[in-house]
Amino acid sequence: MDSQNNQNNGLGGVQEDTYIVLMHLSQFAGFLIPGLGFLLPIVLWLVKGKDYPNIDKHGKNIANFMISMIIYMAIAGVLCLTIIGLVIGIPMFIVLGIIQIVFIIVAAVKANNGEYWKYPLSITFFS
Repeated sequence: MDSQNNQNNGLGGVQEDTYIVLMHLSQFAGFLIPGLGFLLPIVLWLVKGKDYPNIDKHGKNIANFMISMIIYMAIAGVLCLTIIGLVIGIPMFIVLGIIQIVFIIVAAVKANNGEYWKYPLSITFFS
């Protein structure tokens, strides 16, 4: 028990798996305050990623997913600029929103079980 307490002292008493789950779920903050869903998980990753390899691995995964989603949303936005593109762009926005919600929940559940789950559709920027 002491080794586990020592391992989690740097996380404010929170277990590593719980911290990782919070990193994944913090992406939902962007639904409340635009930009916060991008900033909060990045800050959580950068603060503890150097000291905890698992946090670093999940942080990179989250960052790759968020950047990929921004790119996909930008493509959908560009498609919406034309009448024909609206037929593709608007449904693309809807599908991307659903995918984002589902993938974040799946990643958080997996992290809670101590598993690593790479977000599908992620472009690897950080490895």
